[in-house]
Amino acid sequence: MTFREISPFFSVVICTYNRAHLLPRALDSLLLQTEADWEAIIVDDGSTDETQEVALRYLWQDNRIRLMKHQNRGVGFSRTAGIYAALGRYCTFLDSDDEYAPNHLVSRRTLLEEAPLVDILHGGVEIIGNPYVRDRFDSSKEIHLSECIMEGTMFLRREAALQLGGFGTERYGEGAALMERATAIGLQIATTSLPTYRYDRTTPDSLCSTFEK
Repeated sequence: MTFREISPFFSVVICTYNRAHLLPRALDSLLLQTEADWEAIIVDDGSTDETQEVALRYLWQDNRIRLMKHQNRGVGFSRTAGIYAALGRYCTFLDSDDEYAPNHLVSRRTLLEEAPLVDILHGGVEIIGNPYVRDRFDSSKEIHLSECIMEGTMFLRREAALQLGGFGTERYGEGAALMERATAIGLQIATTSLPTYRYDRTTPDSLCSTFEK
């Protein structure tokens, strides 16, 4: 692996598990960003399909992309592994069944540079498919995704992410759990409504969909 001498502004952590058919859409949306100062860390959570072959094609195409793989441990563990491997000033995420609008990173860079004391920025999503999910605390209830903390929209100052120890091992709602820990230790949190993260709920194996079964 070749590492850049200068740390990028963003480290984009892309966790994936058996989504070789969807991963190109996510990676293509990253390559189309108008903001170029990023690295990407694909974290393969023990895939048994052609995920590694797909990822390697993108590594050969762009040296800002890295790949790491471990046995299947879940998305929280994988996001945390990506954070610890990151070199950028801010860690952010792109789930392998989602995508970015072309101005996603540049819009967040503008906000972060305007508010340099912010530790965590989140929010701003376009929901594709059913916008209602099961409540984190009561699976018999449904809530709108606008009421949820969505991990894909989060931008964490790397030092803050390390201070928090990354994500927990919750199967559902790990972003909300992280935010509760961040609030408890006094980290500065900001939100945005710019809908540049495209969250796709139409895939049958999306995390929210599998939790509902």
